[in-house]
Amino acid sequence: MKHMIKRWRLAVQILFTIITNGYLYGFISGKIYRGQLKYVCVPGLNCYSCPGAVASCPIGALQAVLNGKGFQVPFAVLGFFFLFGSILGRVVCGWLCPFGLVQDLLHRIPLFRKRKRLPFHRILKYGKYLVLVLLVCIGSSFLFGGFAKIPAFCKYLCPSGTFLGALPLIGMNEALRSQIGGLFFWKLGILLLLLFLSVKVYRPFCQYLCPLGAVYGWFNRFSLVQIHWEKDKCISCMACQKACPVELAPDEISRSPECIRCGKCTGACPTGCLHFKKPDPPTS
Repeated sequence: MKHMIKRWRLAVQILFTIITNGYLYGFISGKIYRGQLKYVCVPGLNCYSCPGAVASCPIGALQAVLNGKGFQVPFAVLGFFFLFGSILGRVVCGWLCPFGLVQDLLHRIPLFRKRKRLPFHRILKYGKYLVLVLLVCIGSSFLFGGFAKIPAFCKYLCPSGTFLGALPLIGMNEALRSQIGGLFFWKLGILLLLLFLSVKVYRPFCQYLCPLGAVYGWFNRFSLVQIHWEKDKCISCMACQKACPVELAPDEISRSPECIRCGKCTGACPTGCLHFKKPDPPTS
């Protein structure tokens, strides 16, 4: 059961990444797809500027509305978050995010002694909420010495944009290479640090910096897809907590904003008290 869930999740991650970033002509030509599908968002962190991306990133779309002229309430993007959040919660992070897949694959590299969390995790985990508020929602260069609105998260932090967007485009476009400056090296440094950390620590970007994870985490308590814990069957062996990549206790699994519903706990549970589907009600 444990290995079956692991294989299924990896297959879904790879398939979804191919579907959402499989525009081969973009990689060949070094150009971004600008067709009608780019007006549609996919649920995961998916850089608009990736030459293979056929749709947009919801965080990028939120910034585009907030950074427009005047004040606009981003009803469409908020509705998008509510739809996917209320159905899936952070299943999106665990199963449908291309940059989450990158971090998962790096963590499989047999180097270093693996860690689930960074030191000061209890404080650092709130970093993603600060990123959401300061860089995404405020989205203004006021924080950086000016007043013009900018998509601050995309411009100054997003590692997915650097990895899946900037690097492929720069590699295929000589004109872009001639424009490389300090900002690119700043973002490249962030990317390299996160990629290095991912080999040792499980999904450092998702745990500490991802604003999309912060949004979907708010829905974990009431989303339709849940990992259910049957307390009366639990023998407190804590096998689920040992298997959990972010070390959640049985009563925290699924309900915690940190749970990405990877399913590792369900495969590790010897009594079957953790499962994705609610048990059928008893018949009279």
